Amino acid sequence: MNSGNIVGTIDAAQIAMITFIGFFIALVFWLRREDRREGYPLEDALTGRLSPEGGPLSAAAPKTFILPFGKGKVTVPNVNRDPFEINAKRRENFGGAPFTPEGDVFAAGVGPGSYADRAKWPDIDAHGNPRIVPMGLVPEITVATASTDPRGLPVYGADGLKAGVVTDLWVDRAEHMVRYLAVDTGGKTVLAPMPMAVVRKNAVIISAINAADFAGAPFPANPGEITRYEEERTVAYFGTGYLYANADRLEPLM
Repeated sequence: MNSGNIVGTIDAAQIAMITFIGFFIALVFWLRREDRREGYPLEDALTGRLSPEGGPLSAAAPKTFILPFGKGKVTVPNVNRDPFEINAKRRENFGGAPFTPEGDVFAAGVGPGSYADRAKWPDIDAHGNPRIVPMGLVPEITVATASTDPRGLPVYGADGLKAGVVTDLWVDRAEHMVRYLAVDTGGKTVLAPMPMAVVRKNAVIISAINAADFAGAPFPANPGEITRYEEERTVAYFGTGYLYANADRLEPLM
């Protein structure tokens, strides 16, 4: 007699549940392998030696990415990458111990002054043009009439002393934002990150570093563009000052 049972003893809901669980486990497995590309393999916290891959969940097969606009190829993970040197030493000999800069704190490369070894070419827009350039190269971008144009205003550092004068604005042509202030320190022009600046009616305050430190800030090798690596070094230089510019910044407030 026909009971009307189409799939017999097969429970379709159970099969769907098992299939979903299997897919989810496979997805987690794939994601954990894919997130181990850039920045891997890991380094030992004390010796700096490369750590072993650590099994199938920690070993992603190398993948090659073709960069746009003829920028070549990048293969990750890269086990043959050059070691990264820092000018600092550990306070204590255990993993996770803080580092103390040695010599020039702005060249230590630790703490708020840390930076990544990014590409040696500019960030580009959808048309292949450098994104961040002096405002004079992008005539369609101007300072809003209701805002203060910082060009020509004096710049003061954390110590209240005059560091220089703003001579130009570097803008992001893709997002129409001011990214850097060009500051003439008296013989040298440097770039200061706009998010670290407070623009007032008659002055610009950049409390990240002292006035004398501005002269050591980096400036792009090409006056009309800034590479991703140069952006890292510029932001790291000013970021260093938030902790190391003055002795009273090294310790907690409480």
